[in-house]
Amino acid sequence: MDLSIVVPLYNERDNLAALHDELTRTMRSLGRSYELIFVDDGSTDGGLEVLRSIRGQDPDVRVIRLARNSGQTAALSCGFNRARGDVIVAMDADLQNNPADIPLLLGKLGDGFDIVSGWRTERWHDEALTRRMPSVAANWLISTMTGVRLHDYGCTFKAYRREVAQGLSLYGEMHRFVPAIAAEQGAKVTEVPIGFRPRHAGTSKYGLWRIVRTLLDLITVKFLSGYSTAPIQVFGLIGLVVGGLGGIWTTILVLEKVLLGHPLANRPALLLAVLLVVVGVQFISIGLLGEMLARTYHESQNKPIYVVKEEF
Repeated sequence: MDLSIVVPLYNERDNLAALHDELTRTMRSLGRSYELIFVDDGSTDGGLEVLRSIRGQDPDVRVIRLARNSGQTAALSCGFNRARGDVIVAMDADLQNNPADIPLLLGKLGDGFDIVSGWRTERWHDEALTRRMPSVAANWLISTMTGVRLHDYGCTFKAYRREVAQGLSLYGEMHRFVPAIAAEQGAKVTEVPIGFRPRHAGTSKYGLWRIVRTLLDLITVKFLSGYSTAPIQVFGLIGLVVGGLGGIWTTILVLEKVLLGHPLANRPALLLAVLLVVVGVQFISIGLLGEMLARTYHESQNKPIYVVKEEF
């Protein structure tokens, strides 16, 4: 199998038939063997029946239905793990990604890259305050913190070499950070400009709340990419600095009492100094516990983040 197209979807009933038609035209024009994998992430709008109809007419289609709504990361991970193609292309089901751009991604992948990410350069029809501006800020922050500079981390439309995609361990909402996670493992990442069309039907599944989730996930990615095997280097350093300051401050206060006769009773400075020492010890303890958990994490077996109800 040359290509696997993975399409995670949730309540996109009215877009599925048109998406299938466009994908089929594009893939047949390439003249390569392919499969279309639709991962239904617990849709409730009747889209499953549309997928059953599409599958009945097209033997190149595979439909995977998850038992419940597990999120886009889980749906993508499910599609990646079941893909048989040497190259995996992931895209949204809302028709805002144009299947005709797939050759652009494949062409760049042929230049020796492991992941080619789409860069949506025509987002003029998106809301400025709720979509474009938060996206620009998030892309800058993620690029700065991870060192993998891309213009559009939020674009699902990407091409992967199968060994890279199937080697990823994705949890939570980590699909936004796949390029950074893969680059940390040695993958070569680039991006290409692609088109971006207005939504054909349905409503967006994203809102301003995703900014908070993205920030929290970014902290997780940064920690896991740099310190997952040595958490003591983070918490231990903080503990040494805070505890050290508290110890020095306490020593100064004691010397003032012994040498200069300054009273220590009812002095907030003494309470703060002792607090710093205690907090420092706690941070070091957290670092040691983190070391134990890190070893358990890396030595344990992977636990699935999704449950497949049926595949047909």
